[in-house]
Amino acid sequence: MDSDDGWFRGVDPDDERAAATAIADGRAEEPAAWPATAVESGFAPAEATYYERLRTATIEAAKTGVTEREQADDQQLVHAIRSLDDCERTANELAERVAEWAGTRFDDAGTGVEYARELAEREPDDPAQARLVELASRVAGLAEEAATLRQYVETTTPDVAPNLAALAGPVLAARLLSLAGGLETLAKKPSGTVQVLGAEDALFAHLQGSAPSPKHGVIYTHEYVRGTDPEHRGSAARALAGKLSIAARIDHYSGDRRPELAAELDERIEAIQSRGESE
Repeated sequence: MDSDDGWFRGVDPDDERAAATAIADGRAEEPAAWPATAVESGFAPAEATYYERLRTATIEAAKTGVTEREQADDQQLVHAIRSLDDCERTANELAERVAEWAGTRFDDAGTGVEYARELAEREPDDPAQARLVELASRVAGLAEEAATLRQYVETTTPDVAPNLAALAGPVLAARLLSLAGGLETLAKKPSGTVQVLGAEDALFAHLQGSAPSPKHGVIYTHEYVRGTDPEHRGSAARALAGKLSIAARIDHYSGDRRPELAAELDERIEAIQSRGESE
């Protein structure tokens, strides 16, 4: 809209959706006497009514904005990776319970999710075994759901954040997005923050003076950090975090693929790892 127009120009006072769109898309170069203009134009019979309609329109615009944000691809990926982690954690915890219970019923009782899968195929002999076998089936189901979610993450992340996925791998990239709260938020974080994402407890302990500063967070799972000599692992984590920060910014602001980032990271990590080999 022009600077001389109010957001309400051409809007039906009873059309909340149109009013919300006008609020979200409109702009003005400078403030003006909008309530008086609204009354003069016939949009509202009184200034009090204008403010009521403005409030309704802004609330509707906020709801629409939140809905669109929550349905964005990166947010769907955040939900998926969190669900994956929940399924895996719950499956492992319940698998321990299954193993403990099974140990009281079977001489050949095993442990872990794989044993739960085997037990889920057994025919129960009594009501207690029936409940145990059913619990094992739930463990197997959660493990299968986790596998399906992992596949979704692995195929979706490269579309949402191609450079980040290429450098970190799809699952780690999705975890970074989850820890940051989304691609835009991650893109705005400095590399030092990206380096320690997932190590918040250790960072807080350090700030309180009861622990050393953490060298890395969840990026420790990356082969370039985990596979580097402990003495040089901090340098590897900094190098990786720096490139991941750049990748996130490119993914958010332009979205074009930059293969040279991986080559630059490979070269830097090779130089860091060679230090330990020469010492």
